[in-house]
Amino acid sequence: MRSPNRWLVLLAVIAAFTPVVVDMTILHIAVPSLTVALGASGTEVLWIIDIYPLVVAGMLVPMGTLADRIGYRHMLLTGLTVFTAASVAAAFSLSAPMLIAARAALGVGASMIMPCVLAVIRQTFEDESERATALGVWSVVGSAGAAIGPLAGGFLLEHFWWGSVFLVNVPIMMAVIPMVWLLTPAAVSGRGGEWKIGQALILVAGLISTVYAIKTGFKSGIGVSSVVPFVFGVSLLTFFGRLQVSSVTPMLDLSLLVKPAIAVGFLMAFVASGALAGFELVLAQELQFVLEKSPLEAGLFMMPLVVAAAIGGPVGGRLAHRFGLRPVASLSMAVAALSLVGLAYADFVLDAYLVTSLLAALGFSLGVGLLASSIAIMSSAPAQKAGAAGALESTGYELGGGLGITFFGVMVNSIFQSAYTGPNSGGVANSIGEAITAAERIGGHQGEAIIVAARLAFADAHGLVLILTGALVALLAISVFWGLRNVSTSDVRSH
Repeated sequence: MRSPNRWLVLLAVIAAFTPVVVDMTILHIAVPSLTVALGASGTEVLWIIDIYPLVVAGMLVPMGTLADRIGYRHMLLTGLTVFTAASVAAAFSLSAPMLIAARAALGVGASMIMPCVLAVIRQTFEDESERATALGVWSVVGSAGAAIGPLAGGFLLEHFWWGSVFLVNVPIMMAVIPMVWLLTPAAVSGRGGEWKIGQALILVAGLISTVYAIKTGFKSGIGVSSVVPFVFGVSLLTFFGRLQVSSVTPMLDLSLLVKPAIAVGFLMAFVASGALAGFELVLAQELQFVLEKSPLEAGLFMMPLVVAAAIGGPVGGRLAHRFGLRPVASLSMAVAALSLVGLAYADFVLDAYLVTSLLAALGFSLGVGLLASSIAIMSSAPAQKAGAAGALESTGYELGGGLGITFFGVMVNSIFQSAYTGPNSGGVANSIGEAITAAERIGGHQGEAIIVAARLAFADAHGLVLILTGALVALLAISVFWGLRNVSTSDVRSH
C-alpha cells in the first residue's frame, strides 16, 4: 500500500542527506581561513579534511547493517543528532586537534545517515516508477550538493567566520529531525546480518595509522615516529584483508576483486574521487593564498569544475549505453590526465578562458569516470552479490576521497619545502598556510619576503603535483582500456 506521505518522507530524507554531501566539499574553500585562525600546521590541515572520509569509509557498511537491525528511523535520528552536535563542536573549535576530533564525529554521523536515506526511499516507494523518480531526485541532490559546496562556503566566509561552514548544518538538522520522527516508518527490515563493528574499527585504525605514518615521514623524515605507526597500520590492514577473505560473511567481499572489470571499477572509483577531492583542496589554497582571491571569488572560480563533475555522471551513463563502457571509461580518464597536465602549465591569471575550459573538462571527465566505475562494478557482479558490490563501490569512493587528499597534500607540502627559498624561521617552510601565518605575525619586509617566496614555492608545487597526477591517471586510462576488454555494451544496458 502506498504511503500517503511518501513525497514528504522523500523531502525529509533528502534534507537530511544534503548537509552530509555538502560537507564533503564546503570545507575546502575554508581551509585558508581556518589555517590562519587556528594556526594549523600543514599536516593538521590534511587531518581536518581527510579524517571525515576515512571514518566514513570504515563505518559505512557496519552502520548500514546496524540500521537493518534497529530500524532506519532510529538510526537516522541517531545519525542526525550526532551530526548536529559534531557540527556545533566543529564550528566553535579552539584548536586544530579539537576540529579534527569534531570532523571524525561528523564522519560517524554521516555513516549513520547515508545508508538510511537510500533504504528509506526503497522502503517508502513500492511503485517502480515512483521509486525511480525518487532515486533520481536523490542522485541529483547528491551531485548538486557537492557542486554547491565551494560556492556556499565562499558566500558564508564572505560574511561570517570560518566556523559558519559547520554551523549552517544546525538549523537544517533541527528542522529535519522532527520531520524524520513524524514521517518515516519505524519498521525494521528484518535482514539484520552480523554487525561487523570490530572489523570496521580495525579498518579505520589501520587507515589512520598508515596515513599518520605517511604524513609524519614526509614532514620529519623516516624515523621511529613514522616507521612504527606505518608497520602497525599495514599490519592492521593486512589482518583486515585476511578476515575478509576467510569469513563466510565478510564486511567487504574482496573476492569480487578477482574479476578484472570489478577491480578496474574499484580502482577508477578510488582514483577519480581521490583526484577530484585532492585537486579541489589544492586549488582552493592556490586561489586564496597565491592569487589572493576572496573565498567567494574562489568558490565562483571552482564552479566549472564541480558543476561539470555533477553533470558528468548522468551524461556518462548515456554515453556508456550508446558507445560502450570500455571506450567511454578509458577516454574519460585520458581527458582527465590531459586536463591535469594542461592546468599545470596554464597561467591562472592570463589564461582565464583556457583554465575555465580545462577545469570543466577535468570535472566532466572525472564525473564520467565515477559513473563508469559504478557500471563496471555493478554490471560485473553476480546478482546475489549486488549488495556486497555496492558496499565495495561506496568504500572505494570514500577511501579515494580521503587518501586522495592525503596524496595531494603530502606531495604539495613536500615539494613546497624543497622549493621555498625565502627567510626561514618558525617552520615557515613546512606549508604555505604556516608561511602566511608566520608572515602576518612577523610583518615588515621580512614578512613580505616570506609571502612572496611561499607563493612562488606553492605555485611550483601545485604544477609538479598536477603533472605527476596526470601521469598516474594516464596509466589508469591504459589499465581501464585493458581491464574492461571483456565488458560488452549489453552488460551496460542491463545495468
